Amino acid sequence: MKKIGIFYGSTTGTTLEVAQEIARQLDVKAEDVHDVALAAPSAVADYDVLVIGASTWGAGDLQDDMATFLDGLQSLDLEGKEVAIFGCGDDSMSDTFCNSVGEIYHRLHDTKAMFIAPFNNDGYNYQHSDSDVHGMIVGLCIDNVNHADE
Repeated sequence: MKKIGIFYGSTTGTTLEVAQEIARQLDVKAEDVHDVALAAPSAVADYDVLVIGASTWGAGDLQDDMATFLDGLQSLDLEGKEVAIFGCGDDSMSDTFCNSVGEIYHRLHDTKAMFIAPFNNDGYNYQHSDSDVHGMIVGLCIDNVNHADE
């Protein structure tokens, strides 16, 4: 059985809540859910599958703690690791919706990780998102502001 680690960056608590819900759905223990503000990038070594998520801020920026965490992850060889990405955003910010998902994807692209779990964004209304890479959404985009029921 593959060991799953969830790593999230959260400023207001929304991404923390999503990380906890993902953990519940995947039956991941609390000790395997990591706030990247408190975790070293080397902590990913203990896991086969990494679920990584952050929110999008301001003009489409990545949450600060996740940006710092990714700086460290980019220097690691993640070959053999599977990575699923999630992000929180607001589709009324139609030109930057869930850019964090795309930012995580692009920053980890050269680590040799295998990306899993693309997502279909049907139902969301946005003009542009960095999470859309060559017509494929590279992770789970969540809008708890406008689409809490989803």
